[in-house]
Amino acid sequence: MFADLETPCLLLDRSILQANLVEMAGRIAAKGAKFRPHLKTAKSIDVARAAAALGADRWTVSTLKEAEYFAGHGLTDMLYTLSIVPQKVERIMRLNRAGADIAVCLDTLDGAKALAEMNLEGPGLRVFLEIDVDHHRTGLQPGDGRILDVARSVAAAPHLILAGVMAHGGDSYSAKDMAGIVAMAEQERRITVAAAEAIRAEGIPCPIVSVGSSPTAREGLTLDGVSEVRAGVYMFQDVFQANLGVCRLDDIAMTVLTTVVSHAPHLNRLIIDAGGLALSKDRSCAIQANDCGYGLLWHEDGTLAEGLHVKGVSQEHGYVTSLDGSPVDLKAYPVGSRLRVLPNHACMTAAAYDGYHMIGNGAVTGWWPRVNGW
Repeated sequence: MFADLETPCLLLDRSILQANLVEMAGRIAAKGAKFRPHLKTAKSIDVARAAAALGADRWTVSTLKEAEYFAGHGLTDMLYTLSIVPQKVERIMRLNRAGADIAVCLDTLDGAKALAEMNLEGPGLRVFLEIDVDHHRTGLQPGDGRILDVARSVAAAPHLILAGVMAHGGDSYSAKDMAGIVAMAEQERRITVAAAEAIRAEGIPCPIVSVGSSPTAREGLTLDGVSEVRAGVYMFQDVFQANLGVCRLDDIAMTVLTTVVSHAPHLNRLIIDAGGLALSKDRSCAIQANDCGYGLLWHEDGTLAEGLHVKGVSQEHGYVTSLDGSPVDLKAYPVGSRLRVLPNHACMTAAAYDGYHMIGNGAVTGWWPRVNGW
């Protein structure tokens, strides 16, 4: 079916991608907020253009390389979501002087003071304060007086603009059921909105409340008080998202095409040419009841290879066996045959590749490049 492609390589199904983009854009619009798609998963201007065709007019990036790449393709109004440090500011200002309008985020008073003391040449730099809504990663604690201290420091600097507050409900990925995701979405919304209201009560403008993760963006019941929502992995989906219940396996748009290179009957396994570098060693599904190892498998035609998973990897080898320990029918998967790995974390898997072989109706339809690095 894809015999001309060397493996391992990425396949991206255009119709599934489009369906995922349409669904999320519709959900956010129906709740009355703007959508700021996160491009850290796709890292592709072609994917961004598909989202823009559905109304997206603002973007999220996780690296300065992404910011430079997308600005070079004409995108503006980007939020760079790694806490800013002075050493990286000039790269951003260089883009902003050319019209890119990239905002930054921070969560410390030291960071705010360092930014305020810089002599920035160009338009005012928009700054978001990151709020910790779940002790997941970074951010100012709700109720902490430092939120106001940092807001005052940013607002007082003549070359900085306090754009708003932002948060990432990362604990939604630890939810045991849909009720847990819904609860996390409400916690994310409530805490972030409250932080903005506290800043406004001090007479400091705080126009934007930005929240998001793919599960909370999709499943949150209300976005009252929220200006915009961010999400990224929803574009491609993966087994982790399917295990959470926010998508089906059939909604996974990106897979890794791989070749069976050997059999190990004494170990009850197939060996494929997609190992740790091709799939990543992210084991996010290990915390879930339905652990898929390093990924589930489809046949080349997109039908599920029932009961198989990539149990282990070394650098260039993937070890495929049964989920329940039953004997694998090795004859059904001869050496040289092809399989498609459904990644357990699409973002990490895609990072190994330069682009996507676009597919539709069982055929390769094009090539979409992506940007990597920092």
